[in-house]
Amino acid sequence: MPPTNTEVEIFGAVYNVRGSEDTEYLQNLAGLVDRKMREVAQHVKGDMTRIAILAALNLADELFRAQKQQEGERVEIREKVVELTEELSQALGR
Repeated sequence: MPPTNTEVEIFGAVYNVRGSEDTEYLQNLAGLVDRKMREVAQHVKGDMTRIAILAALNLADELFRAQKQQEGERVEIREKVVELTEELSQALGR
């Protein structure tokens, strides 16, 4: 898909974002960032840069936690596959 330019609004400012994803996807990303910045702004006073950095740290934390959970789930799935493979082999007399 060729790069597209999409206008998004984040925390009251308009940005032109260029990306290979469709406009709706880029709007959804911007919406997530906007919501996170507004959430942070309710708890922290400061300029836009401070709010953006704290929002980015919050989003990075959420990403790392999700990745860690997924890795744990992958390990569980691999262990279950090994267990089921062994049971199947025994049932087939191998």
